Amino acid sequence: MHPRLQSFIHAFRGIRFGFAGINFKIQATIGLLAMGLSVATKISGLEFLSVILCIIIVLAAELFNTATEKLCDHLHPEKHPNIGKVKDLAAGAVLLLSIGSAIVGLYIFIPAFCK
Repeated sequence: MHPRLQSFIHAFRGIRFGFAGINFKIQATIGLLAMGLSVATKISGLEFLSVILCIIIVLAAELFNTATEKLCDHLHPEKHPNIGKVKDLAAGAVLLLSIGSAIVGLYIFIPAFCK
């Protein structure tokens, strides 16, 4: 198999691994709801792209967070304050991006509902 094709297979496997986690499932579900709301409210093309970009950013951040947690757990299975800080930092990044995405969603959807 061609190495480039193999790298795509690994990448899709990583996304599939992401769906094994509850947080990824929740965020993907919220993303699907946001896409449905986008269609229902007939937001502009640029607004729709903004919603899609926010969804992708949050899901990608969650994959990085999950990878960080798995690596930390593998390298240092017992509790350690520094490992805890690394995990908290990764989770904090996802939280910040989620809050930012929610703000973008409110900015887009509140006016769309007021039409």
